[in-house]
Amino acid sequence: MTGPGAVPDFSVPNPARMYDYFLGGKDHFPADREAAGKVIAAYPETRALARANRRFLTRAVWFLAEQGIGQYIDLGAGLPTSPNVHEVARQARPGARVVYVDNDPVVTSHGRALCATDDGVAVIDGDIRDPRSILADPELTAVIDFTEPVAILCVAVLHFIREEEDPGEIVTTLRGRMVPGSYLAISHAAIDGADKQVLSEISRAYQDTTASAVPRTAAQIRELFTGLDLVHPGLVDVSQWRPHVRARPTKIRILAGVGHKP
Repeated sequence: MTGPGAVPDFSVPNPARMYDYFLGGKDHFPADREAAGKVIAAYPETRALARANRRFLTRAVWFLAEQGIGQYIDLGAGLPTSPNVHEVARQARPGARVVYVDNDPVVTSHGRALCATDDGVAVIDGDIRDPRSILADPELTAVIDFTEPVAILCVAVLHFIREEEDPGEIVTTLRGRMVPGSYLAISHAAIDGADKQVLSEISRAYQDTTASAVPRTAAQIRELFTGLDLVHPGLVDVSQWRPHVRARPTKIRILAGVGHKP
């Protein structure tokens, strides 16, 4: 991952820009497209998987807004893709406040230009590997009131955290800042049932990027919700989480869930 505020090296592929490419965006560079092409060659359904993950984010935010959540922290937010979190949340909660967090200066500069023009929306530099700094950031605390319930979104970001970077401790820190009534949404690439050869090729494609990919077992992903109550339908394929239209899961799976702090 690129450190907050650092000048990016555009010759090094970046997962956020690769994801933008998968979604059909335009904010990527030749190195990103080359690495993304390797992922697609290994797994031709990559674009469908990325779109399914994005639709999960949209449905989860809509659900959270309907539960009365009016403030959101989107960690590893990536490049702005419409509808953005604040656009979805404000359909149900017009006064919803959102902070987008990413550690890629390209992402945050784009985000500020496109999203942070609205009151109650901020885009900040921050690395999810240092959650305490994010939670204490004055730009974030100017928007987010931690005495009230908050939704923290970790969508397709924790599978870029290596084991030695302790994703469990990251989530524990986030959960500790949430008051009862708050929610945590996670989507994460899973090993279970996946073709090992395909996973290996995808992992190789990410080895030379700013953050390597680390898929985990369903049991490991479920552990990230320790201390929270998983809302129905639990931890499921992203395509199966409260879908508007039933879609078939892809062979490489991203599991998703939303946990409620009792």
